[in-house]
Amino acid sequence: MKTLFTFLSLSFFVMSNSQKLTSYVNPFVGTKNMGHTFPGATAPFGMVQLSPETNQVPYAIDGKYNPETYRYCSGYQYDDKTIFGFAHTHFSGVGHSDLGDFLMMPTVGKLTLEPGTAELPKSGYHSQFTKNTEKASPGFYEVVLDDYGIKAELTASERVGFHRYTFPKSTESHIILDLMSNIYNYDSKNVWTFVRVEDNQTVTGYRETTGWARTKKVFFAMKFSKPFKKYGRKRYEKVEYNGFYRKFNEDENFPEFAGRQIRCYFDFDTTENEQILVKFALSNTSTSGAMKNLEAEIPHWDFEKTKKETEAKWEKELSKIEVETLTENDKTTFYTALYHTMMSPILYQDVDGIYLDIDQNIHNAKDFTNYTVFSLWDTYRALHPLYNIIQPKRNNDFIKSMLSHARHSVHKALPIWSHYANENWCMIGYHAVSVLADAVAKNTTDADLKAMLNASVTSSNLKYYDGIGDYLKYGYVPEDKSSSSVSKTLEYAYDDWCIAQLAKKSGDKNLENEYLKRSENYRNLYNPQSGFMHPKLSDGTFKKDFDPMDTHGQGFIEGNAFNYGLYVPQNIPEMIKMMGGKNKFSKHLDEIFTTEIAEKYIEKNEDITRDGIIGNYVHGNEPGHHIPYLYNFTNDPWKTQERVRMIMRKMYSHGEDGLCGNDDAGQMSAWYVFSAMGFYPVLPGSDEYQLGSPLLISAKINLENGKTLKIRTENQSEKNVYVSKILVNGKEIKNQTLKHSDIANGGEIVFIMSGKR
Repeated sequence: MKTLFTFLSLSFFVMSNSQKLTSYVNPFVGTKNMGHTFPGATAPFGMVQLSPETNQVPYAIDGKYNPETYRYCSGYQYDDKTIFGFAHTHFSGVGHSDLGDFLMMPTVGKLTLEPGTAELPKSGYHSQFTKNTEKASPGFYEVVLDDYGIKAELTASERVGFHRYTFPKSTESHIILDLMSNIYNYDSKNVWTFVRVEDNQTVTGYRETTGWARTKKVFFAMKFSKPFKKYGRKRYEKVEYNGFYRKFNEDENFPEFAGRQIRCYFDFDTTENEQILVKFALSNTSTSGAMKNLEAEIPHWDFEKTKKETEAKWEKELSKIEVETLTENDKTTFYTALYHTMMSPILYQDVDGIYLDIDQNIHNAKDFTNYTVFSLWDTYRALHPLYNIIQPKRNNDFIKSMLSHARHSVHKALPIWSHYANENWCMIGYHAVSVLADAVAKNTTDADLKAMLNASVTSSNLKYYDGIGDYLKYGYVPEDKSSSSVSKTLEYAYDDWCIAQLAKKSGDKNLENEYLKRSENYRNLYNPQSGFMHPKLSDGTFKKDFDPMDTHGQGFIEGNAFNYGLYVPQNIPEMIKMMGGKNKFSKHLDEIFTTEIAEKYIEKNEDITRDGIIGNYVHGNEPGHHIPYLYNFTNDPWKTQERVRMIMRKMYSHGEDGLCGNDDAGQMSAWYVFSAMGFYPVLPGSDEYQLGSPLLISAKINLENGKTLKIRTENQSEKNVYVSKILVNGKEIKNQTLKHSDIANGGEIVFIMSGKR
C-alpha cells in the first residue's frame, strides 16, 4: 500500500507540475469586497484592459460624494448580477479611480440607448447574467448575457481589445458604443468626443475626459467582422450652438459624431449562433496611431489565435518563478498574486514608438519603451523591488519613462502618481526617487545617473508641493500648516536617504552629506513623553489632544502613530534605540498585533477596512507592510517568522475575497510573492532583504541574466513556521539579511524549518 500511495502521489505531482501556470491564476481573486481588481482580458503590462462593468455608480449624488462609487474602482463587483458592457481601460486594485473608456454592449430587440439601473432589470440596455456562465483566465473572459441570449468572449493583445459575440437569429441585433460611460463618473467628466464612420466596417475617434487625470485623451480604431446595415447616435447634452451642422440629420447614418455626451449604435441582421467580432485598438496619439496598432497586432480575424498568443505571453511571464507549494490552493494564491503584479504599469506608446507625455506633446521613445500608471506611494515598497529581480529590463524602461515625465514636466519633477500623460498628485512623498535608487543599488538600470540625480533633487526641493517648503524650513512638516504632517515628514526623510544613495553613487560627497542630514529629520517628530512620532506645530510644540490610535486628524494618512509611526526604514536600529531599545520595541510590535482598534478610529477612512486588520496592524494598507519584518532588528526574529506566516494565511487566499484591501496596482500581491519566497525588501534603495518564513516548499527564479536561483525548504509544513537555519550556497546566514547579489548571481538558498522557535 505504501508503494501504491507513493506512486499515486508522484503521479499527481508530475501531472500537477505539467499543467500550464496560467491554469493556476484566478482573475476573480480580489473582485469581491475591496480588492478592486478586474477579471477581464489583458496582456502583461498591456495598454488594453478589456473587462465588464457590473454597475454604473455616479461619483456624486445631489452634489455630495457617493461612498458606493468606491466599491467600483475597477468597474466590477463579484456579487453583482448585471453587466452594463465591456470597457477597454481599467485600473487594477487602486483606492481611487478613473478610466472605463469606450464601453461596448451587444443587444438584441428594440434598440435602447439608456443603460438603466442595476436595481431595475430590463430598465435599459444592461443585462442580467449568472455566475455559472462566467469564466476568466489570463487574457480571456467569457459570459452569457441572459437578457439577450448573447455569449460574449473577450481577449486582447497589448494595444487591441478583441470581442467575439455569438448572437441569436434577429433582424434587430445591435452593438452599442457608450461614449458617456466612465468609472468615477459625473456629468461634466466628458470634455469632448469625436467619432468618424470611415466605412461600413471601420470606425475611428477619440474621447477627452477630465477627472483624476485632468486632461486625458484616448484615441481608438474599431473594425467589425461584417458590415453593419445602419448606424446612428444620440447626443445627450444641451446644444446651444451647432453651427451649420443643423443642415443634417446627425442622428442616423451621418458619418461624423461630435459632442460631449454621446452614445452610438451599429445594427446588424444575424443568423442563429452567428458570431460578430470587433477589434478595438487604442492609442494615446491619434486615430492613425490606433489603426497602426490594430493592423500590427491583430491583422486577422482569428480570435483563438490572439487568445492563445496572449495566454502564451502570460505563461512566459509567470514562468519566471516556478514554485512547489503545500497545497494546490496555495499555488493558485501565489500565481494569481504574481499575475496581479503585472497588470500595471501599462504600455503607453504606439507600435512605432511615439507617445504622449506630460507636456501634452508627442515624443518618440528611441531608446526605451514608454509606460504609464505609476502608483508610486504604493508600489515603491515591494513591487518595483520585485521587478528588479524578475523584470529588470522592463523596470529600466519604467525608470526611463519617469525621467521622460520629469524632462517634459513644467515642474521638472519625477512623477508622484501619474497616468495617461497626467500627474494626479495622489498621496504623499516623491517615491520615484526610491525606484531609481533601488535600481542603482541593484545594478539593474543603465539610465543616466546624472539625470536621475538632478530630477530627484528637483523633486525634493519643489517647495510648493505638499509641505516641502515648510519641511525645508523647519526640518519637519508642521501639522498646523499641512495635514498628514508626520507621514509626510517620515516619507520625505526616507526619500532624502534615497537621494543620498544616488549622490554617493555619482561621487558627489557634499550632496550625499546634505541628504543624509535631511534623512534624519524623522528625529524632529519623536516625542519621548508620548513615546510616538507625534505631530508638531510650527511653533515647535507638539500637538495637544493627541491620540495615537486615531487614523484621522492626528498627522497620519491611512494609518496611525502605532503603525505609520514606525516608518524609518533608512535607520531602523536608531529608531529602535530612540524608542527604548530592542526589548521595549518588540513589545510595542506585539501591541500592534494584539490591540484591537475600535471602529471609531477607522470610520472616517474608506481605505482602512476590517478585512485588512489584525489587531491594530493594517495589512490592507501599505504603510505597515514592513512592520512584521521589524522583529528581525530586535532579539525576537522568530516573531517575524510567526507574524509573516500568519499574515499570509489570514490576509490572502485563492478565492474571490482573497485580498484584504486594495491590491494597489500590485503592491499587496508583491508583498505576498516576496514573503512566500522567504524574504522582503524593507529598505528599497539598498541591496538588502530581510528574511522571513517561506510558505513555499521550493521556488526556482529564472533570472533575465540566464542564471537560476533555487529556494528550497526542509521540514516545511503548516506548523513548522520557524526557521532554524538558513544556508546561502552552503554558507549559514546569521543576521537575517539577504544580499541582492545572493539572488542575482543565482545559486541556492535553503531554509531549514522547525516547529520550535
